Amino acid sequence: MATVINMPRLSDTMEEGVVAQWLKKVGDKVEEGDILAEIETDKATMEFESFYEGTLLHIGIQEGETSPVDKLLAIIGEEGEDISALLNGEAEPVKEEAATEETKEETTSEASTESAAIPEGVNVIAMPRLSDTMTDGTVASWLKKVGDKVEEGDILAEIETDKATMEFECFYEGTILHIGVQEGETAPVDSLLTIIGPEGTDVSAIVASGGTASAAPAEEKPAATPEKKETKPVAKVEEAKPAATTSNTSNGRVFASPLAKKIAADKGFNLADITGSGENGRIIKKDVENFTPAAKVEASAATTTVIAAGEEKSEEVKNSQMRKAIAKSLGNSKFTAPDFSLNIEVDMDNAMASRKTINAIPDVKVSFNDMVVKACAMALKKHPQVNTSWSDANTIYHSHIHVGVAVAVDDGLLVPVIKHTDSLSLTQIGAGIRDLAGKARNKKLAPAEMQGSTFTVSNLGMFGIQNFNSIINQPNSAILSVGAIVQKPVVKDGQIVVGNTMNLTLTCDHRTVDGAVGAQFLQTLKTFIENPVTMLA
Repeated sequence: MATVINMPRLSDTMEEGVVAQWLKKVGDKVEEGDILAEIETDKATMEFESFYEGTLLHIGIQEGETSPVDKLLAIIGEEGEDISALLNGEAEPVKEEAATEETKEETTSEASTESAAIPEGVNVIAMPRLSDTMTDGTVASWLKKVGDKVEEGDILAEIETDKATMEFECFYEGTILHIGVQEGETAPVDSLLTIIGPEGTDVSAIVASGGTASAAPAEEKPAATPEKKETKPVAKVEEAKPAATTSNTSNGRVFASPLAKKIAADKGFNLADITGSGENGRIIKKDVENFTPAAKVEASAATTTVIAAGEEKSEEVKNSQMRKAIAKSLGNSKFTAPDFSLNIEVDMDNAMASRKTINAIPDVKVSFNDMVVKACAMALKKHPQVNTSWSDANTIYHSHIHVGVAVAVDDGLLVPVIKHTDSLSLTQIGAGIRDLAGKARNKKLAPAEMQGSTFTVSNLGMFGIQNFNSIINQPNSAILSVGAIVQKPVVKDGQIVVGNTMNLTLTCDHRTVDGAVGAQFLQTLKTFIENPVTMLA
């Protein structure tokens, strides 16, 4: 059955929210705990988590749009489910909100009358509604205690809702004067959670009234406290007047959402130069994105003595289809395959001597990479578990051996495939790799020449790289990273002599290849490379 998700109240003062970004789209599968969207409140930009599983059937508020709390945000249900009845009733929650607006205003006016005695600078924080179905919350843990100084952005507590445990962020600065819900206690939404204000402020009347100042403050009126409250606002007004031209500042402090601060820092903008369009002049994401600092830079250049070391300049280059394909393929591999890597050092003295002998034959040229590819094909025959592919239902064992060879091109990376590698000689493998690599660099590779690999070899040895880990080229179960041949002291027959070694790193998909299997494959591979005559049989 489809579930309607409304715009949540993500802070105690939130009346409306802006969808900064959707992380899911209509048709996507959603699981409990997935982040659906980033929602910008009057205080911060927060991730909004799904408490349901199913398919995202409808998005009611598009990116960049502003919506009141409790308006239809999204619908999650079974794929193909008819939600027309829910959509036809979409306007009802808005009407209900409109119908209750008068009541809301009355309540607000009453609350404002009651809260008139709340001391200057004191902020009463209620138990927030952190999900659309939350009616009460349990304080799992307090990260601050009474008497602690807090700043905007600090995490006050972890609150357990009906669906998840979430961090609750502070939107004020001051001292924690009172905690109304202790760790492990459960309280209804909007009940007194904590009070923050100037150190030493008496909030006993607010606590007694459960978060509002009703009859209790009247008893304290004869006391000296009201006199302090009369002088305090005056001082604040006088300080605020010079800053009135910049609506997002108070006493030299700039008010901006955390996301706006981050974007401004990344772009090198001064928040004091930006006009905020949020509540009380607060700077939000779109204010920073729409800000053009050019005129300000010219004006400041005439009045400052700071010498700029150089110009900051960035350029956006549109991603090519190849780069997008690489990003998608490798991203899917890295984020879905539980991989691990094994490293082994190979003695290359015999391989170097054999290659020299082979290449002395007219019209024959074999590279070390050709020898590695041939050795991989032969090792795969002995270890079929590595020559596999994973699917949710089955492990697919390939009887054929097609080795892909990674080739760097101007725009990125291509992997041409040497088909039936195990049945080819060293010279045939060498000729095939050179032919396909040339086509790859000239963008002449046919799609069929890049498909069907069962194993991949990536070689960066020609760049002097000795060790590296490659990302598996799925649906392969493994990829071999080949390093440079290095001359160094080695121990042979108990003597230290000059030797030539090469490092090989095998990265495996643990769903199909276990550690022992990968290690045995590398041992076999090492034997073939160190004894090239075995590959000529």
